[in-house]
Amino acid sequence: MDIILLERVEKLGSIGDVVTVKDGYARNFLLPNKKALRSNAANRKVFEANRAKIESDNAERKTEAEKASSSVEGTQIILIRAASNSGQLYGSVSVRDIAEELNKANANITKSMIILERPIKSLGLVDVRVVLHPEVTVNIQVNVARSEDEAELQKDGVDVITQMFEEEQAEIALESIAAEEEAASARKEAEDRAEGEAPAAEEASDETSGETEKS
Repeated sequence: MDIILLERVEKLGSIGDVVTVKDGYARNFLLPNKKALRSNAANRKVFEANRAKIESDNAERKTEAEKASSSVEGTQIILIRAASNSGQLYGSVSVRDIAEELNKANANITKSMIILERPIKSLGLVDVRVVLHPEVTVNIQVNVARSEDEAELQKDGVDVITQMFEEEQAEIALESIAAEEEAASARKEAEDRAEGEAPAAEEASDETSGETEKS
């Protein structure tokens, strides 16, 4: 389908460009969200008649987005989630979760502004893009942790998942050493008992031999 763009669309073009897209993309996204018009004679006339206003409105929204970007750019939000010891979340973090957390600071962000390649399903730091305007994009960081303390560690660059694994391995190693020491101690006690029983057996044998000779 041929369409006329009413705003800049990434990888497609800018205001006024006539481009060809798949019918589904046009019908399900571009047209209902008023990002484009079907390209036909009537719509081209409508667009040209209103082009100055469309461009003026776009410039105004862009200016407002640029002003707002300073309070959003580089923001790190913390989301506390339950997770396994391997770092896998019991669930996932969605664009709704991110938008809600940003809006706690009056950021005025909608779900459609959050660009998340895939749901976040593990602990850690994830860089996320936020499109405040088709021509104004900022980057934020989502800090997903099991607790505020872990979030602080991750913020300081600590890989919590690796740290958990190393601590677990250290604990297993200590348990193994303790088990080996306990086994060695048991063997030593058994050897000591065996050494103590041997002389007693010899004495008993000597006494028996002596009694036999007397008789």
